[in-house]
Amino acid sequence: MTKYFDLSALLLYCLFIYWLSDQQSLPAPTWWCLEFQDKINHAGAYFIMATFAWRSIRHIGTSPIVLALISILFCSLYGASDEWHQSFVEGRSSDVMDWLADTSGAVMAMVCLYFFQRRNIFTVGI
Repeated sequence: MTKYFDLSALLLYCLFIYWLSDQQSLPAPTWWCLEFQDKINHAGAYFIMATFAWRSIRHIGTSPIVLALISILFCSLYGASDEWHQSFVEGRSSDVMDWLADTSGAVMAMVCLYFFQRRNIFTVGI
């Protein structure tokens, strides 16, 4: 049952990212905008996606390093396809730096999960 929940969460999150990318513009918070706020948002979104991907793929039963690499690859490919999709949306553009931010967020998630697991900070339910 858990694997179906994990897969459903990943698919719903991917649909949410697709829906966001299909909008002509997205409102940005004005009270804490940083110079590279867009890249931080991309990295954060794909940090979450990588965590969902890791939870979904872990049911295969492979080694932790392979699991992390597959999760990063999934998120990187989804990020590339998302940037391509945005190139067709009026008012949006495709940016390689956004894709790099997506991939960086996925890498950060896998590094965090690795260190959290090694230290047994939260292994229940992960």
